[in-house]
Amino acid sequence: MEDTTTQSPQELRSLALTVAALLEEAGKHALHDQINPRSIVQSVSDSHASGGNRYKLEADSRILRFMSTRLADIAHFDGFWTTRPSTSRPGQKYWYIGKIDGVINYVRRMSEWTLTAALFEFDENNEPKPILGVVHAPALGLTYLAAKGAGAVRIHKTAVGEKRDKVVPSMTSSLEGSVLSYGMSFLPGESQRALDVASALVAGKPADIKRVGPASLDLCKVADGTYDAYFEPMLHVWDIPAIAAGTVVVWEAQGTLSRWDGDRIHWRHDNDVVATNGLIVRDLKQYLK
Repeated sequence: MEDTTTQSPQELRSLALTVAALLEEAGKHALHDQINPRSIVQSVSDSHASGGNRYKLEADSRILRFMSTRLADIAHFDGFWTTRPSTSRPGQKYWYIGKIDGVINYVRRMSEWTLTAALFEFDENNEPKPILGVVHAPALGLTYLAAKGAGAVRIHKTAVGEKRDKVVPSMTSSLEGSVLSYGMSFLPGESQRALDVASALVAGKPADIKRVGPASLDLCKVADGTYDAYFEPMLHVWDIPAIAAGTVVVWEAQGTLSRWDGDRIHWRHDNDVVATNGLIVRDLKQYLK
């Protein structure tokens, strides 16, 4: 189904809310699986052949099937990122639905894991760029959503009701006293690079350096001011849906996000990533070697 028309910010916001409702529905089933005492892992692999995920989860397959089926009924796209043709035209849009982001947290029955969805559009230079992102954390009752030109919103559902807030980053202006977050791979060489940076950053006198994850949630927490910055030395191509969804939230909150060298994120390749409130990016980048 092809639809290359351009949606207004209001239409994109409405679409993001629709996708958020779908992720919330899918998230209920994934959360049920997590708290169920039966095993939630189908198999474990030590190779990259599993798409970067050591754990094969039944929940992942169900999430992808459910979201793909439901999104197929929405006439605002040209297909899905993983099955798109080798060449695309400006204006074409593709959904990218992620598997569970934070799979180790999920398997260990921690609360910090998310479901993600992003809508990519090819620009006038035929380069893909995410224009809509939704990050849903079922166990936390949190949903972040953002659409190009429409800002970013955090929805927090509790036992007493739902609270919606505009997402804005912190005003921390230096590394001293800041709260940083970082991520790292389970691959030794990549994780050492992250640990080296975290160790060096102590000289900048941050108040705290946290390591919780997953990447999509860390990005959203930079956007909403929980963290002042987040960095990770190697996010792989299989992390793209999570990065893309969180990126739109950061952009629409007026934060900054780039590769460590200041270049833009490459949506078809591995990336090192740094996101900040926009005020400490220069201080932080001197440590990102």
